[in-house]
Amino acid sequence: MKRREFITLFGGGAAAWTFSAHGQSQTMVLVGVLGSGFARSSAILIDAFKEGMRDSGLIEDRNYVLDVRWAEGDYERFGTLASELAQRRPKVMVVTTIAAGLAARQAAPTTPIVMTGLIDPVGAGLVTSLSRPGGNVTGLSSITQDTTVKALELLRTVIPGLKTVAVLFNPLNPGNRLIIRDLRNQAAALQTTIHLIEFKRPDSLDGMINSLGEDSALLVVGDAALIDLREQIATLALRRRVPTATPIPEFTDVGGLIGYGPSRREIYRRAASYVKKILDGAKPADLPVEQPTLIELSINMRTAKTLDITIPDSLIARADRVIE
Repeated sequence: MKRREFITLFGGGAAAWTFSAHGQSQTMVLVGVLGSGFARSSAILIDAFKEGMRDSGLIEDRNYVLDVRWAEGDYERFGTLASELAQRRPKVMVVTTIAAGLAARQAAPTTPIVMTGLIDPVGAGLVTSLSRPGGNVTGLSSITQDTTVKALELLRTVIPGLKTVAVLFNPLNPGNRLIIRDLRNQAAALQTTIHLIEFKRPDSLDGMINSLGEDSALLVVGDAALIDLREQIATLALRRRVPTATPIPEFTDVGGLIGYGPSRREIYRRAASYVKKILDGAKPADLPVEQPTLIELSINMRTAKTLDITIPDSLIARADRVIE
């Protein structure tokens, strides 16, 4: 092969490459990922996706190539990132939030799009219904509205006299509007005051959390950008002696007190099965959207001890995972 032909083959942005291996012709496809978080802290999720692809018989750099674009918490970048990704003509695009899904669909209206646990995709207009998506988008939706409210209830369970809960959320994530609405209603029922804290950028977290009173608690809404900052958030909160709860159970691995929700790793692993079906010829419109069915309650007893919080035995008995 001439050098010019080689450059054209691998540098021209085509969605599939045909090559010869041991005398057999194989096709390697391009799969794009449009994420809201950060490359380093999102690596475990991409690893879970690759694991799911392997379970489906697809090996990276043999059957497919990944092109991952991270917005690093800046949702205004999605338009540009989606356009850049669309120019490479991927066979499938995987998205991690509603804003990413809307940007991907606008940039590539005919390219199949797979969701990884998005909040209310029907309300956002990405799919017609969960059972009949009806367009080029399918995958997994989220039950974060329900699990976030439950996380608030769990905070009140372990801290009976709790009066104020700070709620850290990303205002650029359109799905969070529904969560905040439900949290307000539940807080009123629990006779608890919630104080909304808008996430702006990573370097603002220190000041936000340090401003919290020691008699308050922190509820972190499960935005993908905040999930990626879980270690920083948990460390700052623990230093301030502020208990934390979140609908993302992985938060407890880095020092959060309570996590209640589906595993993000499992969602990404399941998303790979949709990619496999689409690559095999299925249409997104014909693939019903899944909702998580396995909900995990995770409690960090080390954090509870540091904060002098007694976790009820009944709650420990219900926990799927207890970090001693």
